[in-house]
Amino acid sequence: MRTTQVRHLGDLQSSPLGLGCMGMSAFYGDRDQPQAIATLQRAVELGINFFDTADVYGFGDNELLVGEVLRPMRHQILIATKFGNTWNEKNERTGVSNDPRYIKEACDSSLQRLGIEVIDLYYMHRRDPKVPLEESIGALRELVEAGKVRFIGLSEVSADTLRKAHAIHPITALQSEYSLFSREVESEVLPTCRELNIGFVPYSPLGRGMLTSGLRNLSQLEADDWRHSVPRFQAENFQKNMERVKALDELAKTKQCTTSQLALAWVLAAGEDVVPIPGTKKLKYLEENVAAATVTLNAEEMAELDRLFPSGSAAGERYPKSAMIHLNH
Repeated sequence: MRTTQVRHLGDLQSSPLGLGCMGMSAFYGDRDQPQAIATLQRAVELGINFFDTADVYGFGDNELLVGEVLRPMRHQILIATKFGNTWNEKNERTGVSNDPRYIKEACDSSLQRLGIEVIDLYYMHRRDPKVPLEESIGALRELVEAGKVRFIGLSEVSADTLRKAHAIHPITALQSEYSLFSREVESEVLPTCRELNIGFVPYSPLGRGMLTSGLRNLSQLEADDWRHSVPRFQAENFQKNMERVKALDELAKTKQCTTSQLALAWVLAAGEDVVPIPGTKKLKYLEENVAAATVTLNAEEMAELDRLFPSGSAAGERYPKSAMIHLNH
């Protein structure tokens, strides 16, 4: 089933769903390059035109992969990437930087790895509050003026930061975690996006696999899977969260769709200015996710999901403490 619908992130026209490419190169266990390539190619065939990567995913490897596979289709796709997470020559993360000189160097490096002339949407992956927004957003504005970036975005910032940044240079999209298990943006961030005509890009709309039928036991995670360090995936919290997901399973059966499709349909119902980017490296999950765009929810079903998954209902934080300190600045 090919999607032909269009959603708007500011002036960008996107398919209703994008594809998060991170897991193809990092964080979620072993890599399978042939399957990742096939998944990227199939995504284009299915009508997905919005692809999300970052320089830190695989320490450059994901950008290389995305660029190699998608360059031949460059005229029909949008590529979003990010800067801000730094690392050393040993591929060890070293912190966050919003230094203007670093931003311009990071952009050049991303362009080189992707093998393209301009980045469609360039995000500040994490904000360093020690660097004034006038300097960091100013550097991004210069990249736009230089023709290296078409539009700029922010990730995981507060509504106040979003408003201040937008006053310096128009922000096209904000990317933050949003799912039935992560609803914090609903109070201030999402309303601010709407007020300023900024598109919203939810990442991890399937709760990093928790809001699917595919993950039911922590033993399914590979030894090097990053989720082992996430509080929500610690044994006691995981079991509490799975109890809620069982109710989602039952509702999905009633709807004659999968658990993943129901969870994605809920995110898609948030508005035409919302483009979730579920990540996958497997063809079967890609096709399942794309079909979620055909699942519609009535008012009664939306109310039931709100009852089952009220804001703050997830057990455990969504990141380890070392990562939580970089959010909502």
